[in-house]
Amino acid sequence: MLLPVFTLKLRHKICPRMVAVGRYDGTHPCLAAATQAGKVFIHNPHTKSQHFGAPRVFQSPLESDVSLLNINQAVSCLTAGVLNPELGYDALLVGTQTNLLAYNVYNNSDFFYREVAEGANAIVLGTLGDISSPLAIIGGNCALQGFDHEGNDLFWTVTGDNVHSLALCDFDSDGKNELLVGSEDFDIRVFKEDMIVTEMTETEVITNLCPMYGSRFGYALSNGTVGVYDKAARYWRVKSKNHAMSIHAFDLNSDGVCELITGWSNGKVDARSDRTGEVIFKDNFSSAIAGVVEGDYRMDGHMQLICCSVDGEIRGYLPGAAETRGNFMDNSVEQDMIRELSQKKQNLLLELRNYEENAKAEQSSPLNEADGQGGIIPANTKLHTALSVSLGNETQAAHVELCVSTSNDTIIRAVLIFAEGIFLGESHVVHPSTHSLSSSLRIPLTPPKDVPVDLHLKTFVGYRSSTQFHVFELTRQLPRFSMYALTSPDPASQPLSYVNFTIAERAQRVVIWLSQNFLLPEDTDIQNAPFQVCFTSLRNSSQLCIKIKLSGEITVNTDDIDLAGDIIQSMASFFAIEDLQVEADFPVYFEELRKVLFKVDEYHSVHQKLSADMADNSNLIRSVLVRAEDARLMRDMKTMKSRYMELYDLNKDLLNEYKIRCNNHTELLENLKAVNQAIQRAGRLRVGKPKNQVITACRDAIRNNNINTLFRIMRVGTASS
Repeated sequence: MLLPVFTLKLRHKICPRMVAVGRYDGTHPCLAAATQAGKVFIHNPHTKSQHFGAPRVFQSPLESDVSLLNINQAVSCLTAGVLNPELGYDALLVGTQTNLLAYNVYNNSDFFYREVAEGANAIVLGTLGDISSPLAIIGGNCALQGFDHEGNDLFWTVTGDNVHSLALCDFDSDGKNELLVGSEDFDIRVFKEDMIVTEMTETEVITNLCPMYGSRFGYALSNGTVGVYDKAARYWRVKSKNHAMSIHAFDLNSDGVCELITGWSNGKVDARSDRTGEVIFKDNFSSAIAGVVEGDYRMDGHMQLICCSVDGEIRGYLPGAAETRGNFMDNSVEQDMIRELSQKKQNLLLELRNYEENAKAEQSSPLNEADGQGGIIPANTKLHTALSVSLGNETQAAHVELCVSTSNDTIIRAVLIFAEGIFLGESHVVHPSTHSLSSSLRIPLTPPKDVPVDLHLKTFVGYRSSTQFHVFELTRQLPRFSMYALTSPDPASQPLSYVNFTIAERAQRVVIWLSQNFLLPEDTDIQNAPFQVCFTSLRNSSQLCIKIKLSGEITVNTDDIDLAGDIIQSMASFFAIEDLQVEADFPVYFEELRKVLFKVDEYHSVHQKLSADMADNSNLIRSVLVRAEDARLMRDMKTMKSRYMELYDLNKDLLNEYKIRCNNHTELLENLKAVNQAIQRAGRLRVGKPKNQVITACRDAIRNNNINTLFRIMRVGTASS
């Protein structure tokens, strides 16, 4: 499958997920990787480095073919690629928590060096949508920024949480790239330029994304899951006890279709079929994998898969020979079919054996048929499921209740539930004790987020004396807003915050939306408009009211701006609304945001003052050091000692100021995150063009430090009076 063709052992530790291959002179591929010491090494085995003694780059004392690039900060992301197509060679892009460096390795100069207040956790380089020039897109503190080769900020938008992974992929097959964003809130968002077109919710933080081919892309989660999506549908996934450090798409069997290559925390590298997720190649390193990339590193016209470990071991692999491709693929398809048919045969034989044993048991004890000897249950046995809302009691918190019952006196021995995001480990087993066995079982569910969840049930049904059980399998969907109980309207407790909008839909259609997204009691009778429904959150007892008028005007009263956004996005999806302008007011949340904005100004001011003080102290230290050395050369030991004591005190002050500056920067990032999330939330209250207009206008208002305009935009969707 893959043939190892070269192995290197570099004496530099490599940071995970920070490996790239680039042709920095337009011809020779070089490996670049971040080290743990705030440096980036560039391995160039093809030509001698010409940049010794340069400001940023110097030759490594450990290896003659390695140059080191001083960053002087912890590197948080790294990539390489074409930033300026006119030059004909690649740029090296290095991100930290405060800056982005686009470096011209060939000329040993900067393309640009930009301060990025939101930090750079992930980076991707390429073209996006209709933006003609390649962009270096970074994801940081709930924000996305894209820079061209001159450092111009051509792309900016906000996302729901801190960004952990980015990828460019033609998601909707229109010939233009969309931006895939994986974040801390377990969501994969797809941006068509600055507009979110799709969101997929996963079960953990998305740590890696990579395009495969067409609209298909690979992903990895922090809990050890790797898999493939085709557009918004999950194609397959597998879960490991190890963590996926890096994923990459590479055609290892020369069939024109990329497989998913994964480098793991235990040093394993495996390649999985794009169709099934089955492992078709694996290798092992002595330490965790830092990165998986590709390039013609031997310059023989063939692309190699290059795997790097954190200890600096590098291996290159070539795909299988082209002349063996047909035979190999034929064998592979045949093996898949044989394996699949063998599995079916085993399942059918097992089922036949169970039927034979049941028949023997029935013949040997025909009088005990009612007791279900051997696991025989009546042929007309059916399994029923029902979902309801339970307000809880002194011993149990409020929850959604799933009731599973049989249609006769058979008992439920166990229920196995698979559901994403509800249970730890995604599955839950209920196994009642022997004395409490019955024909019905109630299972409490508490989904943490307002997303629709498919409950996959496997229920073991039989009699008390059964030795074998019948397994019923069914799927039941938990509605998106299942954690809200219908209550009587109470004007006194109605929230002051609201969103107000008008849609051209009949009231009956709104009622259908309500019944599909909330757990309404069976006896609920909602009349024609106008009407009002009120709910109480099972999580925090907050109130939610939805009012419908004859004119199609809808008012949603809730103090939770995230919930309001979820309701609007759910309605827009159900009613296929492309553009929706909304009037909104959240007094308490907006007041908290106002305080955050004032804090951001304060932290910016403190940051500037501390930077100025540190620069002054640095100059003073330089001056005192020169004087101390002059005194030493003149053998004036008393003056020298005095100067060095002064130098010690200055250095201590400088370190203290640095600690204060670090704390100030941490606080600033937290508050900037809150501001970016506020813009994202204001955008989620709208749909289509109004959403993009709100996000852009909010950013302009913050740039101009116009707080009042910002809040007006959040309320009415526009800055104009």
